[in-house]
Amino acid sequence: MRVMDLSRARMAVAAGFLTQGLILLSLTTRLPDFQDKWDLSDVTLSLILLMMILLAGVGSVVSETLAKRLDSAVLLRSGLLVIAVAVPALCLAPNTAVYIAGIAGYGVGLGVVDASTNMQAVALEHRYGRPILPSFHGAWTLGGVVGAIIGLATAELPVEVNALVGLIPLLVAFGAFLPRDHGPTELAAQVAVPWRPIVLVGIAMVLFYMVDTGVQTWGPLFLDHTFTTPERYVALSALAYLLASGLVRIAGDRLVASLGVVLILRVGALVGAGGLAVVVFSPTWQIAVVGFAILGAGVAVVAPLSFSAAARIAGGEGFDPAVRQARVDAVIARFNQFNYVGALLGSVMTGLVGQDSLRIGFAVPMILVLGIIPLAPAFVPKIVAAVSAPRPSAS
Repeated sequence: MRVMDLSRARMAVAAGFLTQGLILLSLTTRLPDFQDKWDLSDVTLSLILLMMILLAGVGSVVSETLAKRLDSAVLLRSGLLVIAVAVPALCLAPNTAVYIAGIAGYGVGLGVVDASTNMQAVALEHRYGRPILPSFHGAWTLGGVVGAIIGLATAELPVEVNALVGLIPLLVAFGAFLPRDHGPTELAAQVAVPWRPIVLVGIAMVLFYMVDTGVQTWGPLFLDHTFTTPERYVALSALAYLLASGLVRIAGDRLVASLGVVLILRVGALVGAGGLAVVVFSPTWQIAVVGFAILGAGVAVVAPLSFSAAARIAGGEGFDPAVRQARVDAVIARFNQFNYVGALLGSVMTGLVGQDSLRIGFAVPMILVLGIIPLAPAFVPKIVAAVSAPRPSAS
């Protein structure tokens, strides 16, 4: 593939990541408004978020199944189009039932886009031959920053105006995504995948998404419920987290190359736990915002490094390019399930444990995030060679 075509594909995939972050944060920063509009309790809202996450998991499972036969570019376009329909539906809903249906549709689309953007990203990283996953996730963070800014800018407006962001995935769906190499992709399903090392990396990703989703979902509500924070500033929790995370992710490719994966992860886990401690014990909402920023800087590169490690383990050495890509696509879609386990813990557990006080809700991930420290060596795996794959008969 020509360098120019690779660059175009990289820009298109980055736009997919950016769109995903923008949509999610533009919606979650308005959660207090949706909660007020439909008179939802914290428990009811937690259950709605649980439904969304479970359906996102369904979308990712569907992506895993289809990845053995379909190009991940097709999956990504499809997921973006589903989101383009679901977002206006939930924002313009005339009643609670339609709002919940819109959230359900968004959840399915989110799962498909989540899996397929990472499929595209690891395929491009393999083509480039160097770490580029952190910068892709940096694009997601940039989108989240834009989404949080949209939340701040529209805080005094009806939530219906957020329907306009549904135009963005509609436009991005027509990007020049990376096509799959042609070849015997049916062989991908026959190659044994070493799941044990992938699971170890996946546990670390669960811990990250537990924190990440907890902040994005409950951070604005933490500022709103714990302090007398002005309504227009509640989105600063997510915005500070994303800005700090984005800065580290932008520098992440070079940081990983110079300092190594294990050191980056261990130091980041300590910094992240410290940031959550600042949040939990914060005396004012301004100090809490600083804590969210520290947290974002600490855990920023866990997710991209997780997907890179899973792709290296799954890809092995010596496979036919089409087999390798189909194999990696299927594994990344299944690996993406760890994302939703963490999201489930972050969005639902934080709300349920912290229903009396969100300080308690954030105290649990403050301890659990330290589990990344002993898991860090699993991110530097031994690569499996293609000799373990069954060979087609000569007939």
